[in-house]
Amino acid sequence: MRLLIYSHFFAPSVGGVETVVLSLARGLAGLRGSKGETEFEITLVAQTPAEKFDDQAVPFRVVRQPNPIHLWDLIRTSDVVHVAGPALAPLIFGFLTRKPVVVEHHGYQAICPNGLLVHRPDDTVCPGYFLKRDYAECIGCLESESSPFRSWETLLLMFPRHFLVRQASANLAVSNHSLKRCSLPRSSVVYHGIEDSLVRWRPYDGLSPSHDRICFAYVGRLVSEKGIEVFLEASRLLREEGRSFDVRLIGDGPERSKLEAIIDRDQLQSCVQLTGSLTGAAFAEALRDVRVVVMPSVWEETAGLAAIEQMMRGRLVIVSDIGGLGEIVGDAGLKCPPGDATALASAMRNVLQQPTLIDSFGESARERALSFFARERMVAEHARVYRRLLATSAMPGGGCA
Repeated sequence: MRLLIYSHFFAPSVGGVETVVLSLARGLAGLRGSKGETEFEITLVAQTPAEKFDDQAVPFRVVRQPNPIHLWDLIRTSDVVHVAGPALAPLIFGFLTRKPVVVEHHGYQAICPNGLLVHRPDDTVCPGYFLKRDYAECIGCLESESSPFRSWETLLLMFPRHFLVRQASANLAVSNHSLKRCSLPRSSVVYHGIEDSLVRWRPYDGLSPSHDRICFAYVGRLVSEKGIEVFLEASRLLREEGRSFDVRLIGDGPERSKLEAIIDRDQLQSCVQLTGSLTGAAFAEALRDVRVVVMPSVWEETAGLAAIEQMMRGRLVIVSDIGGLGEIVGDAGLKCPPGDATALASAMRNVLQQPTLIDSFGESARERALSFFARERMVAEHARVYRRLLATSAMPGGGCA
């Protein structure tokens, strides 16, 4: 099967979509038919330049920044098209060539102009103004971060995007929450899967958990919707109680200077460390002594890949019970109401007072991750979708829905 995977962003860019797409493509490239033949001939199309990334090191073809004519030809000669996020160009070309198109929804770009379901500038959860046809609210939200021209352009492009995802042969949600929120036809849930190398990696090598000061960490972009200010406020409350612990913020983003100002204002320099963006060995080293990962999001995460990764590593996760995060964690972690620093401080206090929670929840988290978020399951479920669509398109009258 000739499978085209379109991901606007791809390695060396770092992010959740890039990680999942690379893992999926590698897994599919390793599938073999009954006679040992390669089942999927994969072409991955991206708009990210290669820079120092070696495209020859991956077991599939990578095409970067194709012009429209080249992209048209790539889609026309494919059997199935997978679009990681509802990018307009491959959706339009897939529709016009009547190819089976699979759209995987890592965010809310199909139903929200800013893709986050966050209403600006007050940073509240959007009730779904676009689907309610309250476009004035959409424009007001967009104009809080962009020019009027750009805001109207973004809104107008939502109409063909929403139309085209409704015509797709399959829409894949990454959680039951996002499935219900997007409410698109021909939808099903396929959870993220984690690379085998992460499964084999074990935390706390060389450490004695009973003798180390507990380190709580946040991993991800430093943006307002992630609720990092809530994490810092909870830390301030615990420090005022005389609690001893460390906080590590691993990542970078537009909120960094604001967070640094909060750390200075609340005199948290002795316990809070901002590492900046890390990858590879430096990232692993920053996580080496982390006992608990905190994800205090105030927006409706579709899934929360960072939570899945840390659950797979056997860590206790404390998350906001919002969006797909609560669904992903289930009963294998601690949950707090979003935006509630007092509740988050209470959860952290429980861990400080009962360190045995770290190991007990960590074991449960790893078991849940192995059951629901193994890469083999993710790859197999995608492959079943592609096979079904190819078989349907080959029937008389088959083709794009």
